[in-house]
Amino acid sequence: MGLLEGKVGLVTGIANDRSYAWHIAKSLTEHGARCAFAHLPGEKNLRRTAKAVEKIGIADPWFFPFDASSDDDLSAMFDAYSKAHERLDFIVHSIAFADRQWLAKGKFVDTPRQAYLDAIGISAYTLSAMARLGREQMRASGGGSIMAMSYYGAEKVVPGYNIMGVAKAALECTGRYLASELGEDNIRVNLISGGYLRTLASSAVGGTDVMDEHARLRAPLRRGVEGDDVGGTAVYLASDLSKGVTGETIYVDCGVSTIGA
Repeated sequence: MGLLEGKVGLVTGIANDRSYAWHIAKSLTEHGARCAFAHLPGEKNLRRTAKAVEKIGIADPWFFPFDASSDDDLSAMFDAYSKAHERLDFIVHSIAFADRQWLAKGKFVDTPRQAYLDAIGISAYTLSAMARLGREQMRASGGGSIMAMSYYGAEKVVPGYNIMGVAKAALECTGRYLASELGEDNIRVNLISGGYLRTLASSAVGGTDVMDEHARLRAPLRRGVEGDDVGGTAVYLASDLSKGVTGETIYVDCGVSTIGA
């Protein structure tokens, strides 16, 4: 029996089979969990997500389209999920957004108000919204695990990461406050700070051409992070093995975050 046998949950953010969300869903499924999927609106996005999920080997997967900037869409997604699934044991928040024209070296100081607020709203506020909307069903399931994806740029300056770093810092702080309030319902909230992985999202950040090589040179493990490194950590966080862990940011970056220079 797998570590997650009988557990059911919602995964957001799969754009293709290179995204962290995909690796997480694959690892969760391999350990016995049943995953439902939320994706960006539109037939093209559904096809792209479905194609990626097909590679995991999930029979008859559940999909739901949502715009993360819409409160109505977020509410509709959880309403539809609760009608289609008896349990909610985990939520994987793997969505982020920032206008790419401000994700370049030297551009942070010029970031306009709306671009700033959009990045925080979609990348960080949505974690709070999902926790609120999923709380009742998760509590009825006996508790559960909420996890979100962060990056070291939330803590240290990564040139070009800019407003995305500010949004990730807000995301990590949001996770801690949620952990404090939801603990009474046996709901754990943790962040996974994954190392640099070349994905559709990371390609929007200026300076990524050197980030991978730089990480590999600095990493104590002498390699770059791989998708299944983060997938394995997600399995741990979704399982009862982590029943005493909440409010944490867990670094899965081959040790890069421990090096000072």
